[in-house]
Amino acid sequence: MSFSKAQDLIRLARLAASRRSGISLDEICEEFGISHRTAQRMTDALETTFMNVVAEDGDDRRRRWHVADPILDRLQPRQETAVEALEIADRSAQADGRFRHASALADLRHGLLARLAPKDAARTEADAEAVLTAMGSVTRPGPRVNLAPRVLDAVIEALRGPFRLQLRYGDPDAPERVIEPHGLLLGHRSYLVARQPSRGDTILNFRMDRIHTAEALDESFAFAPGFSLEDYAAQAFGVYQDPAQYGEVIWRFAPEVAVRAAEFRFHPTQALELQDDGSLIVMFHAAGWLEMAWHLYQWGNKVEVVAPEGLRSLVEGYQRSDFDGLP
Repeated sequence: MSFSKAQDLIRLARLAASRRSGISLDEICEEFGISHRTAQRMTDALETTFMNVVAEDGDDRRRRWHVADPILDRLQPRQETAVEALEIADRSAQADGRFRHASALADLRHGLLARLAPKDAARTEADAEAVLTAMGSVTRPGPRVNLAPRVLDAVIEALRGPFRLQLRYGDPDAPERVIEPHGLLLGHRSYLVARQPSRGDTILNFRMDRIHTAEALDESFAFAPGFSLEDYAAQAFGVYQDPAQYGEVIWRFAPEVAVRAAEFRFHPTQALELQDDGSLIVMFHAAGWLEMAWHLYQWGNKVEVVAPEGLRSLVEGYQRSDFDGLP
């Protein structure tokens, strides 16, 4: 929102707060010298931005907007995004082992909700939880692609609905498509998990950095029956999904790196077995051989791929013995 539009919204809030009967669309048009459609957009923004805005139909069948509490400095901005941000930061801090920060963030979140009326607090928590449930964080070594803020905002708005999402994907001039977002996987590469109705019921991954434009539509949909983002994410080693590669993965780490390897959580379903010779066996089920190969390269010749054969062939001949450090 531009600065001038923000000023107009504050002025509209003042008018709605100071007039006992509120303000109608016709009065907004007259006050701001704008069209009826623009006045409708302003009232939509008013309801979206502030919690204590009430719209009522009068005896003349005209809708009027007013602020429940006439003291302007007590206008309450909606807090869903703030609660989401605090919860995401809390989860990241816990994942990084920064428990002091996690505790402080949790206290801020509780304090924010405590200042709201019970009804508003319940609604804010429900809306924020709808987004947080649909967001999964997959942390992996290496650089990450920056996400376009406007695209990410549209995706989050669609997840909150849930609403269908219209986007332009791949080439900048590609035709627009409509998808049904089921979740967001954040990592060194971030993927939007969604169905594309025109392509059937298959769950697909869309790279966030290849989405050029995105807009949440006013069209709701039902999630795929039984879908769980946590279970879906666990099918991959990183974030890339390939059903043809899904299966048992077995790595053997040399005795001299076994202690270090045991400190890693390679996959949520992993099982560790310490061998008699001091080596360590790591087993799990997942897909994504290329991302596995990227990670295994860091271990040089201190790790052996026992299974699957496809991954074994992919890394064979690339294990180095001259790395000075371990991951």
